[in-house]
Amino acid sequence: MATARPVVSVYQFDAPSEKKDTVPMPQVLASPLRPDLVRYIHTNMAKNKRQAMSVKAEAGHETCATSWRTGRAVARIPRVSGGGTHRAGQGAYGNMARGGHMFSATRTWRRWHRRVNVTQKRHAVATALAASTLPPLVMARGHRICQVAELPLVVSDGIESMTKTKQAIDVLKKLGCEEELKKIVDSKKIRAGRGKMRNRRYTMRKGP
Repeated sequence: MATARPVVSVYQFDAPSEKKDTVPMPQVLASPLRPDLVRYIHTNMAKNKRQAMSVKAEAGHETCATSWRTGRAVARIPRVSGGGTHRAGQGAYGNMARGGHMFSATRTWRRWHRRVNVTQKRHAVATALAASTLPPLVMARGHRICQVAELPLVVSDGIESMTKTKQAIDVLKKLGCEEELKKIVDSKKIRAGRGKMRNRRYTMRKGP
């Protein structure tokens, strides 16, 4: 089982050093850890965002070529017809020839998506929530939680009345998340690849 603590502390949002109350540990946070299931569900669900892609169907066949057949002491691969240019007589069409088609050309009707069992998805969410209550696993994930009092970190309902980001940041700092917030701010990097030109210029870690 993921955890055996019976209760969780509730911290006062405007005075995080004070414990307002305790609540029973939700049963879902005691789910068994199944990293194999989480990996399987994540791998298959990630495939459902893919878009079909393939090479052009006529690629490698946009030239006139025919084999010279046997008796000329050369390979029987189709060769470009004509003369007066370096291209004439060169091999064509085959996947081993320059300018020829690829082996087993990709098609748009490949099976891109995967059906994922709903019950397995629910179990994966439950085990992921349970793992988020274990400090060793959370720290191994790279999160800076040395100053956090306990996990799961539960705050009183009053925090929902906040309307300013500055207030929320102050509360998170008082709750021990300052190091985590600094890690997030420092993680802003320019994206690798074409996304830079497509309104996805920066990447940044998620907040706590």
